[in-house]
Amino acid sequence: MQFKILYKDKETAARSAILKTSHSNIHTPVFMPIGTQGAVKTIDPAVLSKLNANIILGNTYHLYIRPGHELIKKAGSLHSFMNWNKSILTDSGGFQVYSLSKLNKISDQGVEFQSHLDGSRHFFTPEFSMDIQRYLGSDIIMAFDECPSGQADEKLVSCAVDRTTKWIKKCSDFLNQNDSFYGWEQTLFPIIQGGIYPSLREKSTEELVPFSKCGIAIGGLAVGEEKSLMFEIIDLMNTLLPKDQPRYLMGVGRPTDLVRSVQLGIDMFDCVLPTRNARNGQFFTSQGIINIGNKAHKEAFGQLDPNCKCYTCENFSKSYLRHLFNIKEVLGLRLATIHNLSYYMNLMEDIRNNIEAETFSSWSKDYLNKMNDYKGM
Repeated sequence: MQFKILYKDKETAARSAILKTSHSNIHTPVFMPIGTQGAVKTIDPAVLSKLNANIILGNTYHLYIRPGHELIKKAGSLHSFMNWNKSILTDSGGFQVYSLSKLNKISDQGVEFQSHLDGSRHFFTPEFSMDIQRYLGSDIIMAFDECPSGQADEKLVSCAVDRTTKWIKKCSDFLNQNDSFYGWEQTLFPIIQGGIYPSLREKSTEELVPFSKCGIAIGGLAVGEEKSLMFEIIDLMNTLLPKDQPRYLMGVGRPTDLVRSVQLGIDMFDCVLPTRNARNGQFFTSQGIINIGNKAHKEAFGQLDPNCKCYTCENFSKSYLRHLFNIKEVLGLRLATIHNLSYYMNLMEDIRNNIEAETFSSWSKDYLNKMNDYKGM
């Protein structure tokens, strides 16, 4: 995998670059749609391609639970199974250590999970997480890590940092000793932990960077900590991480969060917000957030966002979209998802274009001021 920086903003840490995998060229900064179980909910790969998505996410834990990594290997990789010929990043299952905390038991050897589906028990080691991701055939493999909550005390976070370091060594050794099943490269991303504690972030970075060949992730943020502390840590990470590798901020976030994070040197993002909120009738637009169920939209026959040229905005009114949600028609979920992902993809394109035009600093300030002024409706 290769990463080449093309442009750097003169007033912020923003940069645009190209990340090349065996399956696609990815222009960064990039937002990666979430396809947790091998599908981006309600839309298909053809739509994703029209949205210029060049990389999506899958989740090791969920794909292991069903349909199973061995079945996916029989299909010829996750790419073949879901008919997606561009890049895939797979999370390691480590985040489930946090999100399914009532269903697991953590030790230095790994994590014992209770399936959220049937209660059956499973044990993930760092090596097993890597092996599952080998079966899946993802272009980017995320290291197995421990992600404590944003309210965790310093002692607990310190233990998670130490365990994450132990696990990255096991992840790296396993991948070095076991070749890919397929004819393409799989690249391991370490995940920096340390919560909101600068000294622990520095420690984790020092210990994990040696395992980073072409990319590193910042984990343990957007997990309940105060937003201001999150950005303080992102700013710190900009000073600590290698300048010549992509930086992936996991699980962030709102459009304004993306813009602020790009200002601080982040290259890659993922978040469930555009797709999950779409299914709840919340649309991200150039005029702020629109909650389509509000009565104000009952007779709103104009398009959702006059500045958007996605399929949804060019063909359907707010009134009709509200009607679809009122009758619980699945088409409403699909059209909402198409729009929200279009908004995120267009936002990232605007970011890249302004970095290249040397206007990102002023553009980003204007964008953040404008979005903070909108009250939503």
